[in-house]
Amino acid sequence: MNTDDFNWPEYIHLMEQLLDVPLDDQRREELALQLSRIATIAAPLMAFPLPHRQEGAGVYSL
Repeated sequence: MNTDDFNWPEYIHLMEQLLDVPLDDQRREELALQLSRIATIAAPLMAFPLPHRQEGAGVYSL
């Protein structure tokens, strides 16, 4: 995912509706900024290639 192209304000608006958590404009702007920063920090980790046969996480079964 290219974090520069992601529409954080639209995402925040949808999450506000889904979670029924109204935010004011100042909080929306700050949240968009923080989410953008987190996405930028996480990008190298998300791009790290795993070997073809390696699981991304443990598989648990009963």
